[in-house]
Amino acid sequence: MSKEKKPTNHKVIAQNRKARFEYEILETLEAGLVLVGSEVKSLRLGKANMTDAFADERDGEIYLVNLHIEEYKGANRFNHEPKRLRKLLLHKREQHKLMGAVQRKGVTLIPLTLYFNHKGIAKMTIGICKGKKLHDKRATEKERDWQRDKARILKGDM
Repeated sequence: MSKEKKPTNHKVIAQNRKARFEYEILETLEAGLVLVGSEVKSLRLGKANMTDAFADERDGEIYLVNLHIEEYKGANRFNHEPKRLRKLLLHKREQHKLMGAVQRKGVTLIPLTLYFNHKGIAKMTIGICKGKKLHDKRATEKERDWQRDKARILKGDM
């Protein structure tokens, strides 16, 4: 029996594309988010920015810092703070694993994608990442260019 990859039935809200270039992703985890109603409505409109976001350990919990979710216009005075701390929902074992990873030198938690799963629940993919050096970034860019050229050459042959 071969394990086939199941198609993902989720709507991507935001992706942190720069993180894949700036960091080496060691491992990924899926986490839930504690959100208020106006944040969910704003996310359904796709109004999120993950550019400078990261996760951090505070008081034994993992929180998301600098995730910008735009205010929802219809919420009026019941609106949310755009860059407030948001708690990540994880199993205790995963939480301890992430806390141990953060305490190691040079390892950080970066949100990679924010999406609604097939049940309509907001989820986030968190990456345990290590910062790349300049020569690593150059190698990544060189590899990307080669893949692009290779695809162009193969497409021209057919």
